Amino acid sequence: MKEREEKNSGRKKKVRKKSRTTELSITVVLCCLVAVLTVKGISLQQKVNANASRLSSLDSQIEEEKQRTDDITALKEYMQTDEYIEKTAREKLGMVKDNEILFKESQSK
Repeated sequence: MKEREEKNSGRKKKVRKKSRTTELSITVVLCCLVAVLTVKGISLQQKVNANASRLSSLDSQIEEEKQRTDDITALKEYMQTDEYIEKTAREKLGMVKDNEILFKESQSK
């Protein structure tokens, strides 16, 4: 009977050792998994932050381009007015109205 009890206690010790080894293995695997997930989470957060700043930059560029488009549209409308045509004819072509006298400065040497 003592032999049986000794065999059973030996088996129990082996089972306990296996159980502890299994628990330790599971703990190590879980710790590794948590570490990997933490690193990935940090990496993803950095990408999110980078994309947010890029989005902000692109939004400001869009606003600048909208302003530029508005300026070009205003210039286009101004270029179709009589005032612009008259100004351009006077400055670039040297034209005058019928009842105007043109005075030019002489170049002194």
